[in-house]
Amino acid sequence: MSVPKKHRILLIEDTVPLAKLYIEFLRADAQEVVHCTCGGEALETAAALPPDAVILDLKLPDMDGLEVLQALHARDPSISVVIITAHGSIDLAVEAMKLGAFDFIVKPFNADRLNLTLRNALERRTLARMVEGYRKDLDRGRFHGFIGSSPEMQAVYRMIESVAASRANVFITGESGTGKEVAAQAIHRASPRRDGAFVALNCAAIPKDLLESEIFGHVKGAFTGAAGDRPGAALLADGGTLFLDEICEMPVDLQSKLLRFVQTGTVCPVGSGREERVDVRFVAATNRDPLAEVQAGRFREDLYYRLHVIPLALPPLRDRGGDVIEIARSFLIDYAREEGKALSAFVPEVEARLRAHDWPGNVRQLQNVIRNVVVLHDGPLVTLDMLPAMVGPDVAGIPCATCGSPDEGVPEEGAVQPLWRVEKDLIRKALRLTGDDVPRAALMLEISPSTIYRKLQHWRAAEGRTGGETAA
Repeated sequence: MSVPKKHRILLIEDTVPLAKLYIEFLRADAQEVVHCTCGGEALETAAALPPDAVILDLKLPDMDGLEVLQALHARDPSISVVIITAHGSIDLAVEAMKLGAFDFIVKPFNADRLNLTLRNALERRTLARMVEGYRKDLDRGRFHGFIGSSPEMQAVYRMIESVAASRANVFITGESGTGKEVAAQAIHRASPRRDGAFVALNCAAIPKDLLESEIFGHVKGAFTGAAGDRPGAALLADGGTLFLDEICEMPVDLQSKLLRFVQTGTVCPVGSGREERVDVRFVAATNRDPLAEVQAGRFREDLYYRLHVIPLALPPLRDRGGDVIEIARSFLIDYAREEGKALSAFVPEVEARLRAHDWPGNVRQLQNVIRNVVVLHDGPLVTLDMLPAMVGPDVAGIPCATCGSPDEGVPEEGAVQPLWRVEKDLIRKALRLTGDDVPRAALMLEISPSTIYRKLQHWRAAEGRTGGETAA
């Protein structure tokens, strides 16, 4: 059974017998009461031990009660002050309300009246702090490399702040381009390990036969080409954070060795029989559904539960509302400065187009679009004609590059097609099967999503110039 939290109440009353009576009243609600008989003493006490609420008599021996009220509010605007006053001072109590007092009670009063007013005052303070916290969140448009003030990102920021101080492993999920490595870096920067190393390893970008050495290191002569000892990512991240991106791409046989590392905190470099202990915090990430990978037998269940302690899901850009404009403006200013261009803002039609687009490649795709605009154009404003052809169905009704008959371009049996045509047909087929989901199509084809975006953009531009198909 939980014990109710005691609130610290500052009682400012110069008449000691009345103060003792009020303290007895407050014991019914188990409040912790600190009593002061004059204003100066009360302000010093409030500075040393900030109260949750104040009960203030306006008639004090050393200073006016309104001065005390103003001084308390100057230090903490959310503090709730209840005024106690005699009948003849009601006008003064009303003046105190105008200056920020929560309520006033006319003497004499009973315990129920005092406790009810005080409970309301404490509840109001709690709500005021919640509202203030929400306002601060709304004002937080940037956070450790992230840009965006949408409610979805505010939830991400709060989650990162909550998990950063912990040693618990974090598993980040999200579509390609949503900022999984940015989130991992944010966790590291906000953690006590911020002075240690942040080491990122992309499990999909390293050849399978070299991945073990990249993680655990190797000793001289461990394999052909191992000309000397080399520390792996695990040792380099000692005292810091090890980020394993695209963890679901790791070969199953290597997953068992990673599991042992996670369980024991020890690593054995390739070719060495000596284990070394390291202290790292694991952050893993994938653009796949990790549980589906476990069920399909491609990812070890025991490793999943070791790494998937605290899940962090990053929202796609299409679900972040006005963040797309905040991010685009930031990219525009940065790239224009880099390229020495005068571009500084978007016309309203461009902002509407950016908001309406689905952004299957998320922030990375938006970044490429803005970079394209800045490199190829100049002027004070970005206009619609400066935007490159966007991937997927265009908001203006222009058909996407993957549209057409399912049998379009199918060669006759035995015919040999140019390599570019075969590649183009395969990409179109993958996009049709996935409903134009570029990241999923890229996984099917085992290529990078950026490759598909680049080729689609090239094909659309080339077809617009020639009226027919051309090679990439």
